[in-house]
Amino acid sequence: MTGSHLLFIGTTELLLIGGIALLLFGGKKLPEMMRGLGQGVREFKKGVNEVKAPLDEEAEKEEAGTAPASPKGKVAEGNAKDEGKE
Repeated sequence: MTGSHLLFIGTTELLLIGGIALLLFGGKKLPEMMRGLGQGVREFKKGVNEVKAPLDEEAEKEEAGTAPASPKGKVAEGNAKDEGKE
């Protein structure tokens, strides 16, 4: 059994899980827990987007050809200048 089977949960399974959660935590506590879970997911997505945005900008610059030269290229240029001095 692979992990991809876990993604295909049917309506019956969701109702069963919801009913068990309702019995375990009660009608008053469950909405509070789901609200907290939603806030946690929102904060996680916000953090991921904060990290991803600069990386996406840098990738766009590289695609456009406006990215700064790599250190490898600078070393090669420096060596070429030194060879001309000798």
